[in-house]
Amino acid sequence: MPQTVLLAEDDRAIRHALERALTLEGYQVTAVADGIEALAQAHRTPPDVLVLDVMMPGIDGLQVCRVLRAEGDRTPILMLTALVETQDRIAGLDAGADDYVVKPFDVEEVFARLRALLRRTSDTHAPAPVDVPKQTVAPEPPGRLIEAAGLRMDPQARRVWRGGRELELTRTEFELLELLVRNAGIVLDHATIYDRIWGYDFGPGSKNLAVYVGYLRRKLDEPGAPQLIHTVRGVGYVLRED
Repeated sequence: MPQTVLLAEDDRAIRHALERALTLEGYQVTAVADGIEALAQAHRTPPDVLVLDVMMPGIDGLQVCRVLRAEGDRTPILMLTALVETQDRIAGLDAGADDYVVKPFDVEEVFARLRALLRRTSDTHAPAPVDVPKQTVAPEPPGRLIEAAGLRMDPQARRVWRGGRELELTRTEFELLELLVRNAGIVLDHATIYDRIWGYDFGPGSKNLAVYVGYLRRKLDEPGAPQLIHTVRGVGYVLRED
C-alpha cells in the first residue's frame, strides 16, 4: 500500500502543485487548506506523515503540531516555512516538528526529507547501509543504559537525564544525542551525522544540523556546568565533558 501524506497548505497553487508531485511520487495524499481541517483529518484518518505549512489562517502549523504532540501523537511532521531566521526554525522544533523545509523549496528536497522521516519511523534502529559511511560509529547494544559525560540514556524507553534532571527531547533530538553519546570523545563529521540521523546529506549549505545542535544545547546546558556538545570547526561535533 502507498504511504499516506496529510498536506496542509493555505496557498492554493503550492498545495495543488505539491499534492500532484507527491501523488506522482507514489504517495497517497490528502490535501487541506488550513489547520482546523488538518487536525480533523489527522484524527479521522491518521496518516504516515504530515506536511504542515507554518503560516496558515486560524490554527497555524505550529499549533497543529503542538496539539498532536500533546495528544501523544508521534507521527512524523515536516514543516514548510517561509521564515528563515534561526529562532523561527527553533519554534517549529520546539512545537514538536521533526524536520523543516524553507520556501521556496526544491520538491526533490521535500521527497528526500519525507523518505528519511518515514525510514526512521518504520525502523528506528535500522542496520547501517551496505555502502560504508565515511566514519565508523559505535554499535547500539540493545536494552541497556548508556552513559557518557554525565548523561544517562535509556534507548528503549527513549529517556535521558543529566544528573538528576530528565530532559524532554523530540525524536530527532534524542537520536542525535544518542549518536553523540555512543561516540563520546569522537569527532563525528557532518556527513556521518546526516547519514545516521536523516539518511541523506543535505549538502554544505544546509543549516539543519546546526539548528538541531543549537536547540539540543539549550536543553542540555546548565548554569555553572561544562558544555557537553562541542563544535570542531570545519569538521563536525563531539560530545565530551571538559
